Amino acid sequence: MKKEQKKIVIENLGELLKQYANFYLVDVTAMNAQKTTDLRRECFKRDIKMVVVKNTLLQKAFEASDIDYSELYSSLKGTTALMLCNTANVPAKLIKKAGKDGIPALKAAYAEQSFYVGADQLDNLAALKSKNEIIADIVALLQSPAKNVISALQSGGQTIHGVLKTLGERPE
Repeated sequence: MKKEQKKIVIENLGELLKQYANFYLVDVTAMNAQKTTDLRRECFKRDIKMVVVKNTLLQKAFEASDIDYSELYSSLKGTTALMLCNTANVPAKLIKKAGKDGIPALKAAYAEQSFYVGADQLDNLAALKSKNEIIADIVALLQSPAKNVISALQSGGQTIHGVLKTLGERPE
């Protein structure tokens, strides 16, 4: 590959890193063609962009970035696929589902502005909640007290009405 081509690839990788909030470095060395095709299809269905990259070019794209990705440099060995997405836990769940026998294997990830290095971090990444899930949890928590108050007022109103009706019907 010529120097000009490498420069273009590095710039394209840099643009991808800016475009997506989260990415995973995945080892796809032991995957055959069929498994790789299946993984790419699953990625497409889940809005994950998967790109197989050269480690040296990816490292140069990391170095050119505004963010310090130096923690990930040690993971750039062997065959590396870059999985990019905007929802942090989706690739982890996909790797977990597809990753029977450790293939594909997680090398590292940058998710929710944090670094996760090593295959042992896969469960932590899969457990991350997306922004929409967190917002839904907060809304549910905020609505819960209001529902309790309304329910108490409604049941209390019926109780008071019942007591007054009973008192009114009682002979004097």
